[in-house]
Amino acid sequence: MNIKSNEKKENSAFELVIEVGAAEFQAAIDKVYKRQKNRISVPGFRKGKAPRKMVEKMYGAEIFFEDAISLAYPDAYEAALKEADLKPVAYPQLEVLDVTADGFTFKATVTVKPEVSIKDYKGLQVAKPDVKVSAADIKAELKPYIDRASRLVSVDRKAKKGDTAVIDFEGFKDGEPFQGGKGENYSLELGSGSFVPGFEEQVIGMKAGDEKDLDITFPENYTPELAGAAVVFKVKVHEVKEKQEPEVDDEFAKDVSEFDTLDEFKKDLGEKLKARRQEQADRDFEAAVIDALIEKLECEVPQAMVDYRADKMLEEYASNIQSQGIKFEDYLRMVGLSLDDLRAQSKTAADRAVRSDLALEAVAAAEGIETADADIEEEIAKLAKQHDMEVDRLRAVIDPEDVRRDLTMRKTLELVKGAVKKPAKKAAKKADKAEEQADEETKNEE
Repeated sequence: MNIKSNEKKENSAFELVIEVGAAEFQAAIDKVYKRQKNRISVPGFRKGKAPRKMVEKMYGAEIFFEDAISLAYPDAYEAALKEADLKPVAYPQLEVLDVTADGFTFKATVTVKPEVSIKDYKGLQVAKPDVKVSAADIKAELKPYIDRASRLVSVDRKAKKGDTAVIDFEGFKDGEPFQGGKGENYSLELGSGSFVPGFEEQVIGMKAGDEKDLDITFPENYTPELAGAAVVFKVKVHEVKEKQEPEVDDEFAKDVSEFDTLDEFKKDLGEKLKARRQEQADRDFEAAVIDALIEKLECEVPQAMVDYRADKMLEEYASNIQSQGIKFEDYLRMVGLSLDDLRAQSKTAADRAVRSDLALEAVAAAEGIETADADIEEEIAKLAKQHDMEVDRLRAVIDPEDVRRDLTMRKTLELVKGAVKKPAKKAAKKADKAEEQADEETKNEE
């Protein structure tokens, strides 16, 4: 291998012209010949027995060139990167320039990390609102427990929204019944939106024993057989049931939880809700800090770097889907997306991820943040415990340098987050006013 030229281009790219000599190329051709000879027919020879020279004489010396180039160029490319001290961050663009029996020459366009500048990364102004839980929030948390403990009781009155009507129904299109349009003793919660629009609304007001014809027009986006069709549903109501909620007291708390009193139960619900909201607030704050940090980044991000990251995200996404026993092609059909659609969506997230990494790496370099080998070993041990694996087995499948990088990025982000300042005075006053109003509403509710 010989680097004939190494030229720096725009957008953090280098153009290498790499020459693979006769000895390397002929060795690759010989390997290809040995792999393929059993599939080549030459008159006068049994398959696999024709000498290479005879095969080349009959089919042309170029018969093995294409496969030999594919075999030889990866090692030549890696050697050239090492010699030129280049660390690519995207797939290379490759082009064969010349090929003869004495070797071949190819051009590799290599994208590397761009030059990065970042300033004023300490003291970013990012709001971090306090997490609060109101009486109304706790009431909403109680609702699923109340619903599960509620019972349906038959009533002798007209059905209203929220009731459950036990009905027979059959649908007719142009006077003829259609498939899937019939049901008997079906319990329909009125207002649930589980039936075609307009159906439940017309059942409201009916009572046990009533029969009625409902005029319904199916939505345009319904199944092809019924899309936009005007139909008639014949409905008979057998029974109307209303939901009776339990008394929400200490006995209720004992029945639906491990607590003896309602106050204890409500306190626990509030604490758990606050913890969930705090986790979300922390994630939102971290995302906002990263966005603010990206704003301070000064560099021209190569598109090839973003495209590479998007492809990796897509590969990981596809792998996760397939690990659940679903073919990725089937999944795309189910969600109505093409691979190009998904790739386009990935590029937005990839662009942010690339910029985030570049910004954090720049801060780490400026602050001299590093991760010791002992920290890497500790992290590997922690990961092994989380995944219930032997440490040596995990160490065999992960790259310690990836662990080092992740830990360094985490340290750097914590440094940036720790230096965040409150937003400007005007914004802070506005936030304080909103908090006071929320506090007052909570007190009134309580």
